[in-house]
Amino acid sequence: MYKLVGDLAAKPLAAAAFFAALALPLPAQAGSPAPICDVPQELIRLDHPLTHVARKLALRQPLVIVAIGSSSTAGAGASAPAANYPSRLNEELSRRFPGQPIVVINRGVNGEEVGDMLRRFDEAMAVKPDLVLWQLGTNSVIRNHPFNDHGAAIRVGLDKIRLTGADVVLIDPQYAPKVIAKPGVAAMVDLISLTAKQEDVDLFHRFAVMEHWASADHLGFETFVSPDGLHMNDWSYACMAKGLGLAIAEAAQRPVLSAKVAPADTLDLP
Repeated sequence: MYKLVGDLAAKPLAAAAFFAALALPLPAQAGSPAPICDVPQELIRLDHPLTHVARKLALRQPLVIVAIGSSSTAGAGASAPAANYPSRLNEELSRRFPGQPIVVINRGVNGEEVGDMLRRFDEAMAVKPDLVLWQLGTNSVIRNHPFNDHGAAIRVGLDKIRLTGADVVLIDPQYAPKVIAKPGVAAMVDLISLTAKQEDVDLFHRFAVMEHWASADHLGFETFVSPDGLHMNDWSYACMAKGLGLAIAEAAQRPVLSAKVAPADTLDLP
């Protein structure tokens, strides 16, 4: 297990309390009750600590996050730019770390595949981010474009990010009707997961989180997918941001707590 205000392996109640914040209602769509934002710990916990983010938090220095990806980063399906996941994540992290300067820069472009994103990586990384959130894979699945390079293109992108010194979290495809109808979706999810493991980088399992809403929570697709059957909606972007925010906060504080370099007031989590 991991350390968070002491050794949570020895304090299971503390671990439960940390992740209990996930099971909270989010703002409902007009005229409907708010579903519970349920994202189990085992689905969101990042495998590796976010050491660069940890240093910025410990020193109270500005934290710059770049979210790069395609339409579900740009915010297709959201009712307004403020409702996309990068905007909601900015709010979530600012709430968790009051007084900490945080900016999440949205570099999502509708319709892009990995090759398209790689061509603009240098520009996106020019802001010298502390953390890069890279959402990928969906458009290749939709267009029946398999990654026949065994993850080589993903590794090129990861190498570019490493040159900046930033931490990185990959984000896999969304669980939505038009995605799961494609025969290549399982292979894509597996490839991204395998590449993350081989490259020792973190992965936010968005596909598994959304599948959990459908299979375990019995939510209909209309609850968390927009009417186009592909993109997320305001509720799911908000729930994703809550889970991702919690995962980032916990992973960033593992090395901080182990090294005892941060004052207690920077470690206050709900």
